[in-house]
Formats: sequence, structure tokens, C-alpha cells
Amino acid sequence: MRKAIYPGSFDPITNGHIDIIKRAVKLFDAVIIAIAQPRHKKPLFSLEERIYLARESLKNISNIEIMSFDGLLVEFCRKLNIDIVIRGIRAVSDLDYEFQIAWMNRKLYSNIETIFLMPSEEYFFLSSSLVKEVAMLKGNIDNLVPKVVKEALIKKLNLG
Repeated sequence: MRKAIYPGSFDPITNGHIDIIKRAVKLFDAVIIAIAQPRHKKPLFSLEERIYLARESLKNISNIEIMSFDGLLVEFCRKLNIDIVIRGIRAVSDLDYEFQIAWMNRKLYSNIETIFLMPSEEYFFLSSSLVKEVAMLKGNIDNLVPKVVKEALIKKLNLG
């Protein structure tokens, strides 16, 4: 059985993330959505909230499992005996950063391979940070996130 991990903070999960996940499940028998506890930034949503939002947003997609991890991704991969990491690439500006991560992961765990997937062009610009900013400014995020995420953002940001 061929498994891959799609890691991220998913703060919150967006339609761009979901697009990448739908592409990944076509390529692998199982995809682990690995929700990280980021150390370099304070997430808007707690880990438990991000897991809930991911589960609700992805409940109609088979062959996935949602898990959380803390620490190095390569150690989580070793623990699960998975050597394929999926990363989304939106623009050339993402490439340099993502290459650095991929090379460091390979340096730490030589068996690991990173596969870069591009989202549909309608989500090419989309990021969780951008969604949060648009929501804070009371912009329309209907086509950017699932309904459950929109509702959570409105509640979390006291926009209701």
C-alpha cells in the first residue's frame, strides 16, 4: 500500500488545500493529512479546532487519515514508515522555500521524497493567511473555504 503525508498547519484548511488532497488521493492508496503544531507562529485556531475543521471539510474524501504531529516531519514519517511527502506549490515564490525544506528533509532522512503538486488555477493565489486577512476585513470568503471553516472564522474573529 503506497502512502504519502501532506503536512501543514492548516490554519485554517482552505479549498486550495482540499484541491491538493483530491489530487493526492488519485496518486496514492492513502494520504495522511498531518496537522502540525507550528513553533514559529501562533495559529488562529487551536490544534483541536484545526483537526475538527479538517475532518469536517474532508469527510467526503476517502483514503485519508487526519493526524497531528509535533516536532520534525521526518521523525513523524519514520514513525509511520512513510517516505513520501506532498507539498503544494502555488507560484515560483513558493519554490525556493519548498526546495529548502525538501533538501533539509532529505538530509535528515535520506529515504524521503517530496512530490510537489500544483492546485487548480482558481486556487493558485490562495493561502490560509490571505483567507484570514480577507475574513478579518469582512470580505467574501465563500469560494475560498468550506462552509464550516467560514462559520468558524466568523465566530473566532467575532464578525457575526
